[in-house]
Amino acid sequence: MSNEINYTNNPLHGVSLKNVLIEIVEQYGFEILFAYLNINCFKTNPSIDSSVKFLKKTEWAREKVEVFYLYEYKSLPRASYDQFSLAPRARIIPEDQVPGVPNELSLEDAERLREKRANKSSTREQWGSEQPSGKNFDPWANRKIKS
Repeated sequence: MSNEINYTNNPLHGVSLKNVLIEIVEQYGFEILFAYLNINCFKTNPSIDSSVKFLKKTEWAREKVEVFYLYEYKSLPRASYDQFSLAPRARIIPEDQVPGVPNELSLEDAERLREKRANKSSTREQWGSEQPSGKNFDPWANRKIKS
């Protein structure tokens, strides 16, 4: 019995980072990529080669682009809770989920998304160090007990 996992249903399987970028730049352009992903290599003198060079060195940015490719460009449903913690290339896409048509994106939608993220961020700042964080958050941990 083989312990190998079949990743062939993942649209990133066997596709180079350069080809991923070429596909999404042809569909959306650098301006929309910067608006949605907020990665500076898509704003300052953008090119495929310079972006690939940056993304190969910067894991968080590469994963952000790969997530964008899977869930915006390939229109796959969002990853399940257990798959979310894995890198996009390591995720197993269920066989019943097939890539769809690229989502229609606009700069106006990107601005609304940016505002939503800013509001979420300011809410987190209000919580300070008592911010709920994940499944291990205990709302009663910092509560003072009256004697």
